[in-house]
Amino acid sequence: MSAPVLSPEVTTRWQARFRAPRVSLPDWALRAPQRCLYASDVSGVVEQYAWDRTTDAHRQATDRPNGTLIGTLSPDGETVWWFADTDGDEFGVWMVQPFAGGEDRVAVPEVGPAYPAGLEIGDSVVAIGRSTDDGSELWLAPAGGTPRVVYRHEDPASVDALTLDDELLVISHSEHGDPRYPALRVLRTSDDAVVAEKWDGEGRGLHALEFAPLPGDRRLLVGHERRGREELLVWDVAADSEVEIVLDLPGDVTAGWYPDGSALLVGHDHAARSELYRYDLAGGALERLDTPPGVVRGATARPDGTVELAWSSSALPPVIRRADGPVVLAAPGEEPPAAHPVEDRWVPGPGGDVHALVVRPAGEAPYATAFLVHGGPESADDDSYRARRAAYVDAGYAVVHVNYRGSTGYGSAWRDALTGRPGPTELEDVAAVYDALVAEGFLDPARALITGGSWGGFLTLLGLGTQPERWAAGIAEVPVADYLAAYEDEMEGLRAYDRALFGGSPDEVRERYVRSSPITYVEQVRAPVLVVAGANDPRCPIRQIENYLGELERLGKQHEVYRFDAGHGSLVIEETIRQVETALSFALRHVRP
Repeated sequence: MSAPVLSPEVTTRWQARFRAPRVSLPDWALRAPQRCLYASDVSGVVEQYAWDRTTDAHRQATDRPNGTLIGTLSPDGETVWWFADTDGDEFGVWMVQPFAGGEDRVAVPEVGPAYPAGLEIGDSVVAIGRSTDDGSELWLAPAGGTPRVVYRHEDPASVDALTLDDELLVISHSEHGDPRYPALRVLRTSDDAVVAEKWDGEGRGLHALEFAPLPGDRRLLVGHERRGREELLVWDVAADSEVEIVLDLPGDVTAGWYPDGSALLVGHDHAARSELYRYDLAGGALERLDTPPGVVRGATARPDGTVELAWSSSALPPVIRRADGPVVLAAPGEEPPAAHPVEDRWVPGPGGDVHALVVRPAGEAPYATAFLVHGGPESADDDSYRARRAAYVDAGYAVVHVNYRGSTGYGSAWRDALTGRPGPTELEDVAAVYDALVAEGFLDPARALITGGSWGGFLTLLGLGTQPERWAAGIAEVPVADYLAAYEDEMEGLRAYDRALFGGSPDEVRERYVRSSPITYVEQVRAPVLVVAGANDPRCPIRQIENYLGELERLGKQHEVYRFDAGHGSLVIEETIRQVETALSFALRHVRP
């Protein structure tokens, strides 16, 4: 029997969601708020665009075959900064060009190519973080002066925040040995002296968000997790005093300053949705801003007090709008088609209740079902617009997302529960949701496939080997496939993360890496598997994927491979469509909707 083929109407619809141009929330220059920078794929590739709001003039600032993901503006709005890697390998240098257009040049030639580790641009000094196989280096480049290294360490570090007068720089570091829970250090930029330190101890990270945007103001907004979830405090660095901001909200919070320094714009994430609040620092009043149910992907308070945000839901496509309603920025062309709403499930699991999101296709249950497993692991699936999710539903599959232990947004203990045993822990939660949906009559256990990218690709391959009875097919995109080889080849920052996650290096706790490595269980794989791999991927390098594919070939396991010439994913829309088309074709041939 031949595999089902999607109708032209269905194919056109799911591809239109990818092809419809999108824009990101505009970043604006601190002292020239009419000058903005945003990312867009209107050309078919994600690039950076300069926007003068006074004249409504838009200019494409970058133009590279594999796209440009990272960019920002100088405080005076005169200069566009963008990061130049090679074909998506994330290794490169910061470039600059005039806001109005002109020649690109290397921003600070003395700072050699590396993986980026933060950038803070002031009027008189620029701080640049870089990461290589030798560890971290943080540089200060004074205007008209000689750039110098102000911090160097074998463990991960980054530049995080700069005072408005350029006098103090905050860095995060992991000298205590665990980059998942960084500590903060404040340096004086004139002589690199240490002004203040803050660390909450093992298992409790601190994240410098930003200094108050006022001259001479030494208040630093910091994220902490002292009570088992992400919360806020304001640290007066000059007085070395702090005030915790205790909000009666059930989930995690983050924030940024209003430009006058009197209030915070608070983002609240809970159970796969998010919302915005204004918190008045003087009176403590918390006012909810008007955002519909869904996900706020980013927000900023403008000098006039208005709030701009990027919003979407699982059913409705992204929009850049003001909190009070008007659209701020829209890409040219037609909007993408609407998608499909998600339903919530809370399922008892071995480590507590597991939150899952499900989407129903047309027709009656039980459904052929695709488990779309998120990457990270410190990430989460949510009620936002996802073109890939909608493509599977259009093709006739139910979709299930599992926010397994390790996911963010459910508290520190849930996020950290996989420490020492990554992989099997998450898959226990996937199995709990799977079994509950079988019992509900939602899922046909003979027609279930598992797929994901990055950490989700890792869990896909590990699930095919350790839960072979559950899966009829697997699609692993840019996965960890052979953990020992991946550790040898991946960027140093990820090696440090792995040491913290596993409790040591492969030399120290080899059995843990072997236990969590998909290649360990390759002989037990029963289902056909598709592997999608990026030739220049620094996170899930190609050699360890080739090792796994070689074992599949040696064992005569049914498999296919799709290789593309970029890194950990692609910024080229047509390439992304080719990858999704390959995945859907594979799914339809092996798991009939």
